[in-house]
Amino acid sequence: MGETGRRAAVLGSPIAHSLSPVLHRAAYAAMGLDGWSYDAIECGEEKLAALLDGLGPEWAGLSLTMPLKRVALDLVDTVSDLAVTVGGVNTIVLRDGRRHGDNTDVHGIVAALTEAGVKASGPGGGASALVLGGGATAASALAALAGLGMDEAVLAVRTPERAAGAAEAGERCGLAVRVVTLDQVAAHLPAAELVVSTLPGRAADAFAGPVAASGAALFDVVYAPWPTALAAAVGRAGGTVVGGFGMLLHQAVRQVALMTGRDDVPVEAMRAAGEAELARRA
Repeated sequence: MGETGRRAAVLGSPIAHSLSPVLHRAAYAAMGLDGWSYDAIECGEEKLAALLDGLGPEWAGLSLTMPLKRVALDLVDTVSDLAVTVGGVNTIVLRDGRRHGDNTDVHGIVAALTEAGVKASGPGGGASALVLGGGATAASALAALAGLGMDEAVLAVRTPERAAGAAEAGERCGLAVRVVTLDQVAAHLPAAELVVSTLPGRAADAFAGPVAASGAALFDVVYAPWPTALAAAVGRAGGTVVGGFGMLLHQAVRQVALMTGRDDVPVEAMRAAGEAELARRA
């Protein structure tokens, strides 16, 4: 169907406040893809299979957010090694009647941290990170940390049993991962070069003081409202702070490339559109 009349969307629940439509539409506009559209569709786990079965040939791809990343693994025809490793699909490329599952979250995290100048002293140097939370984003974060040259990570979670999948993902990528409970965070901060918070909303507020005092760099996956109390505290202490918008931007850049088959994705046009929308919402 060429470059006209193609459709894409982000699926998840809740989805109303997703920034993905703004980012993808900005890319289409800058790339001259006038016939392309990108929407946000409310979809829970139980509805994903039927929705996929109902898609016509005009569909180019889908972005997936919570809670769909794990269930999508079983609903695609082929899947990238990385998506299998982290246990989550956040991108489905639709081509020739087949569904290919991929994961661009890892790329998004690596690109956001690299852009901010965050890198490990390793590999082999014993570089360590502390990750708060144990869900799908934590699994992608662990894979990204391995890619950046980290050697080990501590995964701090409410319920250790529920973090097994994320821990195993990190270990498959070559990280030594230790799982602890959130009340043990302070004990593990001195060894951490980087703290990654994948906790939602204000769930990380209680760690603001200790993380700021530790001197570690911070990557907080939240992008709105911004800054979080955690990010603000680290910033006031003079620490390096990377927000979730960078991850969202760069994973979307990779998604646009996969769905369109083009590598001339306009990062800065997407960044400007996303920042303008966040400012408008604030």
